[in-house]
Amino acid sequence: MKVGEPPQEARRFLESTLQQQLESDRKELGQKLGPAKVIHTAMGLAEWDAHVSKRLSGPTQQALDLMLDIQQENGSWAPPSSCWPPFESDSYHETTMAAMAVQTAPGWHRSLKDPKILTRVERLKHYLRTQSPPHDYGRVWLLRAASRMPDLLTPRQKQELIETVWTHQRSDGGWSLRTFAAPEEWGSGIRAAKLRGESEFSDPPSDGHQTGLAIAALREAGVPAEDPRIQRGVAWLLRNQRVSGRWWTRSLNTDGWHFITYSSTAFAVLALGLCNSLAFD
Repeated sequence: MKVGEPPQEARRFLESTLQQQLESDRKELGQKLGPAKVIHTAMGLAEWDAHVSKRLSGPTQQALDLMLDIQQENGSWAPPSSCWPPFESDSYHETTMAAMAVQTAPGWHRSLKDPKILTRVERLKHYLRTQSPPHDYGRVWLLRAASRMPDLLTPRQKQELIETVWTHQRSDGGWSLRTFAAPEEWGSGIRAAKLRGESEFSDPPSDGHQTGLAIAALREAGVPAEDPRIQRGVAWLLRNQRVSGRWWTRSLNTDGWHFITYSSTAFAVLALGLCNSLAFD
């Protein structure tokens, strides 16, 4: 089954956010949470162009140019000043997302002629090829980036990343976000005490965020949907959707709010779609 197109309101939000960023001071935009916001805006616009409009748009080109304009000399982006894992916690994650945006925007990468921008794209690739991921969660995103950018890694390197994902699959068929990094490895490590104090710390349960993300990464890397291990993961997702329609994941940051439930649901739907397992009444 095919999911309907996203609402135009989402596109308007991305474009209005981009406009605010374009009007901001570049130095300030390259600090604190600025880089993460710029990269996510570019990624959202690139995905829209790739899957909705099917053509490269002016705003997406502007977003990618801006993203590369605030890139650091080493090819990465400045790390967030505050730690909100998993999305806003380190430069590595930002850089894998930037690589995905570069490759996802329809025709943008292939049509590049500006030597300055070409150099920055090569710096991005060099960073991801030479810097070790900070944890296995970073390796999942490197696998996703490499699946979209074929010349980023060798087939052997990609296979090693695939095997890493498999090692985390749990007996119930799902994956747990908390097994993909030690508490001290999430960004600056300021969540370590909270994470180590959780009652399920020694045996964290599977969750929607990581199960959906793992399946999506494996499918994008070419693992067949019919693989029995993939099907075990799909079965976990189908068993664990809540009455609200969402898939819940406990936040790494606070037990007051669990905003990660939104990405859990998005990744779960993406995974089911990639496995031809979406069903509608």
